[in-house]
Amino acid sequence: MNNLLNSSPWTIYRTRIDILGEEQNSAKVKKVFAEMLEHQQIKVLLNEVLEFYQTPLKRHNDAKHPIHKLVFLADIGLTKEVKQISMVCEKILESFGDEEIFRIVMNINPRWGGTGNDQLVWCLCDAPLLVYILVKFGYKDDKRVRTTIEKLLSLISENGYRCVATNELGKFRGPGRKADPCPYANLLMLKMLSVLPEEHNRKEVMVLLETIKYLWANRTKTKPYLFGMGTDFKKLKAPFIWYDILHLTSIMSHFKIFHKEDIFKEFLSIIFTKADENGLYTPQSVYRAWKGWCFGQKREPSDWLLLQINLIDKRIGNG
Repeated sequence: MNNLLNSSPWTIYRTRIDILGEEQNSAKVKKVFAEMLEHQQIKVLLNEVLEFYQTPLKRHNDAKHPIHKLVFLADIGLTKEVKQISMVCEKILESFGDEEIFRIVMNINPRWGGTGNDQLVWCLCDAPLLVYILVKFGYKDDKRVRTTIEKLLSLISENGYRCVATNELGKFRGPGRKADPCPYANLLMLKMLSVLPEEHNRKEVMVLLETIKYLWANRTKTKPYLFGMGTDFKKLKAPFIWYDILHLTSIMSHFKIFHKEDIFKEFLSIIFTKADENGLYTPQSVYRAWKGWCFGQKREPSDWLLLQINLIDKRIGNG
């Protein structure tokens, strides 16, 4: 616990609230929240996310794109009370189009079925993140959020969520068979549902679980849309952006119905064995765009990684 309480303001803030159960209006919590807002790294992120709709998304694992910075800001506990957050969220809400799903500016190369131009569109590998962001920032009760949730959930197939995109992208589809489930889209749909506890018993959640089980059981035989579950998948990495074991396990830990599943226990075992002799965790893979953060290096333990694993422990009743 000392590691977590002697680290960055955002780690301390989430530790006090999520691990220690302190009230948000307590003096200590309010103090560290103010320190977080004044921290230079957070100030930089808040300025960068203002460029959300001026920055086309060209690949979904672009760690420097504002969508992933918004997710991180949501995860550390910022809300629409922060001016920059409300400014961006209002634009996301305005992107609600004729298909009744929030959209993002994308630029897809023609060789992948795109136009090569900036377009306001949606894919199943970004739209759920926009809902996740809006819910976390405090827009859960907006009618457009609820409508988008239901629209996205309705896209499910018998084997989970496939690569689906707006009509405006025509024949665009990721590098995989049309009938295959997209592992990343399934992860993001489960991530979206993770912040909607009232939806945790929906049939779609159980389909998502079965899809994850199938992908894990067949990991040596198939890599749908090039998403594997091998060595790279098992590396500890933050922040939560792409398809990896800690990201997926953290999401799954929000669902109590998953806690007794063998696959969940197996994921936990893999993660826990990566602790050093002091019970700390060092990143095994990093995003260069996040260099300078405690999880943006592979030389020493990361307090943010430690917090994420402690949070999983807390959710399953060990914390």
